[in-house]
Amino acid sequence: MEYRVSVVQFKPEFLAVTENLNKLKAILSEMETDLVVLPELCLSGYVFQKQEEVDKISETIPEGTVFQEFRQFSSEKGFSIVYGFAEKVENRYYNSAALINPDGSYYIYRKTHLFYREKLFFTSGDTGFQVFPAKGDILVGIMICFDWYFPESARTLALKGAQIICHPANLVLPWCQQSMKTRCLENRVFSITSNRVGVESNNSETMEFTGKSQILGTKGEVLLQLDDKNEGIGTIIIDPKLALDKSVNPLNDVFKDRRREMYEL
Repeated sequence: MEYRVSVVQFKPEFLAVTENLNKLKAILSEMETDLVVLPELCLSGYVFQKQEEVDKISETIPEGTVFQEFRQFSSEKGFSIVYGFAEKVENRYYNSAALINPDGSYYIYRKTHLFYREKLFFTSGDTGFQVFPAKGDILVGIMICFDWYFPESARTLALKGAQIICHPANLVLPWCQQSMKTRCLENRVFSITSNRVGVESNNSETMEFTGKSQILGTKGEVLLQLDDKNEGIGTIIIDPKLALDKSVNPLNDVFKDRRREMYEL
């Protein structure tokens, strides 16, 4: 089965939601794909200093303007979109990601493992790690940025049947891109890490993001990787059915050989 998957590497302008949305729509309008992944908090930027900033750029689902724009865009273009955003639920804020499908269906994941100053502004996610159908009924799991640091994240998604792990990110630590190779190898899944680039400052806080967005295969091989400085897009064709094969050799299987009674979580 041929399935086109894409990654977008992007540098949002801080708190400029409308401008970032228009820029992303221009990028997406030129793409032909089945599934595209955008970065974490891709409409807002990342280096928040006040809760008021988060409130200004957050959205409720499904009423939010950005969500509605992407939902219409997904229908018109005929591909699934995964993107990261700040979600408001009553008086709580989540670092979330949405999967929107061409048929109008959608699913929300809320980040489980908050990183650094995110803990000052966001509530830890309550959705758990779930698997959702994307275009063509391909099963995808979503985790966000620092979730990669915890092997249980990708393992849970794989055990629930994920063929592709969609991974919106704003990475500043240097280890993720390499570590995701292991996550794919040990779970025999594809992954798409969409990272941002650039330096972002807000008063006394400055962060530099590492780029190198990538698409990995089920044996941890790098199928596509962007550079560490520039915005860009990449699209390749994969066969998602490869992620259904968990065998290492005729006698070993990465899931069947698990001995859960020997592990501690």
